[in-house]
Amino acid sequence: MKKVGLLCGREFSFPPAFLARVNALGAKDGVTAEFVKLGGTKMGEASRYSVIVDRISHEVEYYRGYLKHAVLQGTYVINNPFWWTADDKFFNYSVAAKLDIAIPKTVLLPQKGYPPDVDLTGESLHNLEYPIDWDGLLDYVGRPAILKPYSGGGWKHVYKVNNKEELLAAYDKTSPYPMTLQEFVNFNEYVRCFTFGKTDITPVRYDPKERRYHVDHAYLSPELGARVVKDAQTINQALGYEMNTIEFAVQDGIPYAIDFLNPAPDFERDRITEFYFEMVVEKMTRMVIDRALHGAASGPWPRWEEMLKIGASAGFTGAPAAPPATAAAKAASAPAAAAHATSPAPPPSPVAGTTAATAPANPPSGSTWASSPKSTTPPGTTQK
Repeated sequence: MKKVGLLCGREFSFPPAFLARVNALGAKDGVTAEFVKLGGTKMGEASRYSVIVDRISHEVEYYRGYLKHAVLQGTYVINNPFWWTADDKFFNYSVAAKLDIAIPKTVLLPQKGYPPDVDLTGESLHNLEYPIDWDGLLDYVGRPAILKPYSGGGWKHVYKVNNKEELLAAYDKTSPYPMTLQEFVNFNEYVRCFTFGKTDITPVRYDPKERRYHVDHAYLSPELGARVVKDAQTINQALGYEMNTIEFAVQDGIPYAIDFLNPAPDFERDRITEFYFEMVVEKMTRMVIDRALHGAASGPWPRWEEMLKIGASAGFTGAPAAPPATAAAKAASAPAAAAHATSPAPPPSPVAGTTAATAPANPPSGSTWASSPKSTTPPGTTQK
């Protein structure tokens, strides 16, 4: 018997639908699902779950600690709690830019202030330059610009600024959060991609001003849709996320990835539409059943180190190394290795070593995107 656990907060439509669907479709394979229940976690305590879907630990630290322990006990956690703890949007942008994905120019800023319980003085911050060259930073990203947190979501503390005065007025409201200053993308098309696993990508027309999903299967050209899917696949392979939304603002035919740290995306029926709600429940169900039956320990770990040719992924910041082969396994494989010693080397795995330059030109069959003439959506004024 394989058990899937759901860890969530104030969600109303997705949890019961997801649990019911897993129990219905997983029954023939012995896979069941339930809400995770916790009341204190003992060190070394065995996990009751083969898979846990985490949609709340970014807000409840005890849950995050429990999930790390569950990974140690062999549970497949979606999304990886170690990497989610370490990740932030500025690092995301930097990695994606190195993978040849279009990213707006971005600057990481010092915090305006600090939590009141942190004992800091001027001497504590002697490594910071003062005053900051605000004009120089605006010259780099351009005007207007977007000021937004380097981590977090939900459209909180996001400001569009046209000059230094507006930037400083907005910045003064941001304590204690580290912020980024980003080039504004004057988009005429905006796409939010649902992602399931690392390669199953569904781009959806999204209005960020009204925060509305639109069921429009004739929104993107085939060429633009293919690029959005490929870039989303590359991002997920690099960062390891298997439940995510990735947002692209399209300007002059170029899809700029502007937000892709959404490891607990909104799945509520009344916000994502009935059509996409049904799709999300079905795809999430099939993914967790597959992970319960076939999930490998390396599945939810990021692979950006390999993809950027920094080195093999290892431990905390990458996929755990494969266990060394036993002597018996080495002996068994020796004849096959000798037989193929003169054969050409196979191409590198797209998962382990792909980049935007080498990723397949066409998305896998599990990915979908809309195609049609250009949209007439007016130029955008909002950037998450």
